[in-house]
Amino acid sequence: MNIGLFSDTYIPEINGVATSVNSLYKILKKYGHNVYVITTSDKKEVTFENDIIRIPGVELKKLYGYRMAFVFNSKAFKIIKNLHLDVVHVNTEFGIGKFGFIVASRLKIASVYTYHTMYEDYTYYMTKGYFDRVSKWVIREFCKTNMVRANEIITPSEKTKVYLRSIGIESYINVVPTGFDISGFANIDKNCEYLQAFKEKYKLSDKSKILLCLGRLAKEKSFDIVIDGYKQFKETFNYDTKLLFVGDGPAASSLKRQAERLGLKDDVIFVGKVPQKETKYFYALADVFLNASVSETQGLTFMEAMAGGDIILCRFDNNLIGIINNKINGFFFIDADDFKYKLKEILELEEEKKKEILDNALKSIDGFGENSFYNNIIEVYTRAIRRNW
Repeated sequence: MNIGLFSDTYIPEINGVATSVNSLYKILKKYGHNVYVITTSDKKEVTFENDIIRIPGVELKKLYGYRMAFVFNSKAFKIIKNLHLDVVHVNTEFGIGKFGFIVASRLKIASVYTYHTMYEDYTYYMTKGYFDRVSKWVIREFCKTNMVRANEIITPSEKTKVYLRSIGIESYINVVPTGFDISGFANIDKNCEYLQAFKEKYKLSDKSKILLCLGRLAKEKSFDIVIDGYKQFKETFNYDTKLLFVGDGPAASSLKRQAERLGLKDDVIFVGKVPQKETKYFYALADVFLNASVSETQGLTFMEAMAGGDIILCRFDNNLIGIINNKINGFFFIDADDFKYKLKEILELEEEKKKEILDNALKSIDGFGENSFYNNIIEVYTRAIRRNW
């Protein structure tokens, strides 16, 4: 097939949608398809290199640097027309997403739409809390217009499917968790040159237990709850631990201030943004992966951490049912107070029990491998093409 992936965000940007689209691109290419990514650019002209068509976009600083392109670009349209696409796969809702639906309509191409992001969790970036109910309604109705236009709809989790049903979407919804190459995060040498240099830079002892938070540092990720829980843990128990934040975002400054205010400056390390290809080293370094977000639509970082050999400690969320099985392949906590006891329990695990949990974690992500994902996505594409006849 000739497949066009339309997304407002793509690597080297670091976020869930960019990662998902890149995973989809690589898997489809691996199986022999012609795949093209249509996304935004900071350049003034349209470019087409290495299967990627980049369209000039305006940076939205209030939305963590996302770029917004116009809904139509004639030069990009001419390039796409000559690609003879069989499927247009729209992965975002705004400029490039709308452009994807225009391309599908004008060229009479089958369209597939993936709803990746729970946008109602992000309205405060624009509204600052004012007219919140109205802004959420506007976002809801805006996203519904995309679903009406698509031949097939995909959500990456049951939670997202339930949400779409709750806002009135009656079309058939395919639940297709994003697949990824598990092997890319496994068997990383903890004593490799990269990690040795990192440990020397931050004076990390080999005896310290490393707790990892990795992702965009933003309000909806609730990393402040992790810091509060870690403060209670440090006050109650005596363990040699360090908390690492890998990533950047609009909440970075407030999280740093919070850590300093709570007297955690020497125990919490803010690494900042790292290239996506280097995140595997931090999963390898860590002993425990922490997350308090309840805004995820799938939780790719949880699965990456499992593949990387980390024990998961995350705040309970319906979206993680089927991924995390409490005390079987990971652990749930409820709030900051509960966090300290669960973290203590993890750090005191006997080696045999720890190995059992890590083995169960690897088994639980088998279904998210490349082959399962590929078969599911091709089935959706085939059905979309058939419906578009």
